[in-house]
Amino acid sequence: MTISLQYSQITVNDVDEALGFYQGALGLEVLNDVAQGGFRWVTLGSTAQPGVEIVLSEPHAGRSQADGDALQELVTKGVMGPIVFRSEDVDALFEKVRASGAEVMQEPIDQPWGPRDCAFRDPSGNMVRINQAPAA
Repeated sequence: MTISLQYSQITVNDVDEALGFYQGALGLEVLNDVAQGGFRWVTLGSTAQPGVEIVLSEPHAGRSQADGDALQELVTKGVMGPIVFRSEDVDALFEKVRASGAEVMQEPIDQPWGPRDCAFRDPSGNMVRINQAPAA
């Protein structure tokens, strides 16, 4: 029996604003755009990992009012867990994302545990890290 990742969720305040970052700056491709019950979610992916999708949705989408409010509070505080991407050229991708106007949290550095990485905040305040594997 095998198991693999299919979806990963990122809660955002505004799906269209988030698309400017995830599609525009990072270069992910929109795979699905669904509106239902007054809410919308969008899935994005990369040709480098077919079958793995990131779901962008607002805090109240598919949740009770109380749960959506609680999640909204966490998003607003910027305390949701990070999402980490991998790139073959973290420095070039860093420059592209920085040029988009994204908030830089950390410029590219070589980490003592191996990867070279950098970090940004998406428009909702979620931390986005980009890693590059160390040279062999």
